[in-house]
Amino acid sequence: MTEGARASVNSEQPITTGRFALTARILVVNILPLLILGGGLFYLDTYRTQLINERFKLARIEAQITAEALAGATRQRQEALLVQIGKEQRMRLRLFDIEGKLTADSFALAEPAFRFNDINDDDWEQRLARWIDRTVDTIVSAEAVQDYVEPEAQEADAWPELARARELGLSQVRLYDWTDGTPVITAAVPVGLQGATVLTVRNAVDITESVRAARSTLFIAMLLVMAASALLSLFLARTIVTPLRLLARAAVRVKQGRDREVEVPRLPQRSDEIGLLARAVSDMTGALRQRIDAVDTFAADVAHEIKNPLASLRSAIDTLPRVDDPDLRAELIQIATHDVRRIDRLVTEIATASRVDAEISRATLERVDLAELFVNLVRSREDRGMNGGRQIILDTAPGSYKVMGVPTQLERVAENLIDNAVSFSPADGVINVSIRRFERCIVTDICDAGPGIAPERREDVFRRFHSDRPEGESFGNHSGLGLAIGRAIAEAHDGTLSAESRPDDAPGACLRLRLPAAS
Repeated sequence: MTEGARASVNSEQPITTGRFALTARILVVNILPLLILGGGLFYLDTYRTQLINERFKLARIEAQITAEALAGATRQRQEALLVQIGKEQRMRLRLFDIEGKLTADSFALAEPAFRFNDINDDDWEQRLARWIDRTVDTIVSAEAVQDYVEPEAQEADAWPELARARELGLSQVRLYDWTDGTPVITAAVPVGLQGATVLTVRNAVDITESVRAARSTLFIAMLLVMAASALLSLFLARTIVTPLRLLARAAVRVKQGRDREVEVPRLPQRSDEIGLLARAVSDMTGALRQRIDAVDTFAADVAHEIKNPLASLRSAIDTLPRVDDPDLRAELIQIATHDVRRIDRLVTEIATASRVDAEISRATLERVDLAELFVNLVRSREDRGMNGGRQIILDTAPGSYKVMGVPTQLERVAENLIDNAVSFSPADGVINVSIRRFERCIVTDICDAGPGIAPERREDVFRRFHSDRPEGESFGNHSGLGLAIGRAIAEAHDGTLSAESRPDDAPGACLRLRLPAAS
C-alpha cells in the first residue's frame, strides 16, 4: 500500500456510531427478546406458586373454621352449614364419622356449588392454553402434581390427607391437578373431640385464569417486542447488507477487470465498521491499481532498457565475422563485452528492485543504528578505494540514531546514496553526510559537490532508468535504478527519500533520507 493510501486509512479510525459500536447494537437487539421471554416465564411460574401458597393458607383456615362451626352442632345443623358454606365459598364439603364413613356431602344435600370442566367440550383456545401451560411447566422444570380423581369408595381412608389428619389429629392440605390443568386444593381437619373429620375440595380455576391472563399479556408484549426486533433487524440488515452488496459487486467488477475505472463506494457518511471497511477496500483497490500500473510501467521500462544494449550487442556480433581489421575487431569485441556487462548489471538491478517489497515484508525488523551504519560504510569504501579520492565527512551530534528496519536493505540505501554523491562530485570534491534527530524521525542528508538538481527535475531522479549522468562518465556504467530502489526501500520502512538544495547554499545536491526513530 502506498504512503497516501496508508495515510487515508489511518486518518479514518473512528469505528463507532454514538456510544455503541455496531456489534453491540446487533447483540442488544437479538438478546433483549430472549431475556424478556426467559424472565417472564420464570416470573409467571413464581407468581403461580405464590398464589397457590396463599390459597393453601386460606384453605386451611376455611377448613378449621368450618370444623369449629360443625363441632357440637346437631346433625341437621351440620348439613345446613355444609350446604351454606359450600355455596358461599364454591367448595365441596364432606363430613366423615369416627369410623371414616361418609355422613354428609354438600353436593348430595344441594345443587353442586361448582362443576369440574370437561376437556372434551373445550374449544381450540382452551386447548392451546393447556398446551402453553404444559410447555411452560417443562421449560421451568415445574414439580409434577398428582391428578385429582374421585375415589370409588367414599371412605376417609381413600383420601391420603384425611387418613393423615385422622392419624395426627392435625389439619392437612394437599394440591391436585384437574384434567384441564386447573389446581384442586383439598383440606382435611378433625371436627371436635369425637373423631369426626371434614374434607373441603376447591377447584381454584381463578388461579389458572389469573396466570393465563398474565401470560396473555406477556405474550402480547412479546409479540410487540418481536415485531420491534424484526423491524430493527430489517433496519440493521438494510444498513449492513446493502453496502456489503455494493462492495461485493464492485470487488467482482474489479476482479473481472471489465471496468478500469470502476469506483468502489467509500460511504463517507458511515462512521461505523461498515464505513471503515468500505474506505479500506477502496484504498486497497486504489493501491492495487497503482501497483499494477507500476508493474506495467516497470515492465515497459525494462524492455526498453534491455533492448538498447541487446541491439548494440547483436550489431557488434553480426559485424564481427565480416571485419578483417584486427583493431576494428578488438573494438567490436570490447563493445560486445561492455554490452554484456551492461545487460548483466541491468538484470541484477532489476531483480533487486522487484524484490524490495517482498523481502522487507518477509524480514524481521531490527534496531539499526544509522550513524554506526554510515561510519562502517564510509570506512569500508575508503579501504577499498571506491571514493576516487573524494573526501566524505560524517557529521553526527551525540544521541541515539536507531531505527527499526532490515539492516541489509538500509545498508543498500546508504550505499546507493553515497555512490550517487561520489559519481556527481569532482575528483577533489567533499561529500557531507549529516545525521540528525528531529522529533520522532532520524534525518540523514547526503550532500555532494556536483552541479546540483534543478527544482523542477528533483522528482525525475527517482524515476526508474533515469540517465542524467555527469559529463565524462562512460555510458552504461549505471542502470538508473539506484535512487528508485532507495526510495522504494525508504517507503517500505514508512520513510521518505527526497532531493533538496544544500542547507549551506553551496553548489551541489542534497538527498534527504527520513526514517521513523525506534521507540
